Amino acid sequence: MKEINIAMTIINKRREKGITQGELAEYMGVSKASVSKWETGQSYPDITFIPQLAAYFNISIDELMGYSPQMTKEDIKKLYHKLASQFANKPFEDTLAECRSVIKKYYSCFPLLLQMAILFLNHHMLAKSDDEKEAILREVAELCIRVKTESGDVWLTKDAISLQAYCCLILKEPQSVLDMLGETIRPTMQGDSLISQAYQIMGDISKAKEITQINLLIHLNSSFSAMVSYLQLCSDNLEKAEEIINRSVSFADIYNMEKLNPNAVASLYFTGAYMYNVNGDSEKAIDMLEKYVDVCIESFFPYSVHGDSFFDSIDDWLSDLDLGSGAPRSEKIIKESMMQDVLMNPLFKGLSEDPRYKRILEKLKNFIKESEN
Repeated sequence: MKEINIAMTIINKRREKGITQGELAEYMGVSKASVSKWETGQSYPDITFIPQLAAYFNISIDELMGYSPQMTKEDIKKLYHKLASQFANKPFEDTLAECRSVIKKYYSCFPLLLQMAILFLNHHMLAKSDDEKEAILREVAELCIRVKTESGDVWLTKDAISLQAYCCLILKEPQSVLDMLGETIRPTMQGDSLISQAYQIMGDISKAKEITQINLLIHLNSSFSAMVSYLQLCSDNLEKAEEIINRSVSFADIYNMEKLNPNAVASLYFTGAYMYNVNGDSEKAIDMLEKYVDVCIESFFPYSVHGDSFFDSIDDWLSDLDLGSGAPRSEKIIKESMMQDVLMNPLFKGLSEDPRYKRILEKLKNFIKESEN
């Protein structure tokens, strides 16, 4: 990121032109002392001199100021992970204030605004009060609205709409979701498949395979997520719910989902635990929780999204994603969330005295404690 540093720019550009402070002062119609103060940072040129200086040095006003309203993709990625780490290790309000300062400074850098919205969404639960959590979610929605109405970028707009819709779900505003996304699913052209076929015709089989794998992985993750959602919807129908669990587990085994997307598999087992618990089957609920904890311990860390022997052409694509292949939250916050899901979730209060449940908690606690040492 670049800060305003007009003093250094004037020094460098004056030396490039091979002129003295006196010669620059004469051209600008000011004293040599004024130019000296500009270059030492004791004062800034009057605003009326800025266009004249930029023209004299044949640079833009932004370049003269040493400031850019945009950030590179790599800078955005580094900033996101830096701030995510600060949310885990520094006071929440301090990091939130720093985030807002960055947003204000780069308010026309729409890729950054979208990532800051994602950062807020991933950490809003750390706020102390429900009112503050809601306010942050409203802030996320406002950033999304700005991106989709001002960016002029089709892909950023699509992501912003999806993110805003997700916020509305958390805020219990389902009608807003339907207003944004429509009330039903409509068939769409398979653009990614067409891209793959185009590369194939061009003779670039390697690229065609990469695009096909990416397309397949995206749809696998989407399908698995939909199965978990379907399980939630069928929690009052034990027979149907168990069929969904069995099919989902088979799906996960076939495609090695526990390694490709451990979070999705953990969500399946957690939702299964909830389903069995509300149906009064504490034994199977604890079975599901054991599987949930095993995934958390064995497959999450070190967190890195990657391919496998089947998806062997996607790692470059994953590393080039907006946030790279790392976690969207710090490992510390992820582990705390895992603990809270089991220990503090009121859904499992009735299991608290069961010896197996206590062993699950102890296993998770020990894992978190050992990983911190």
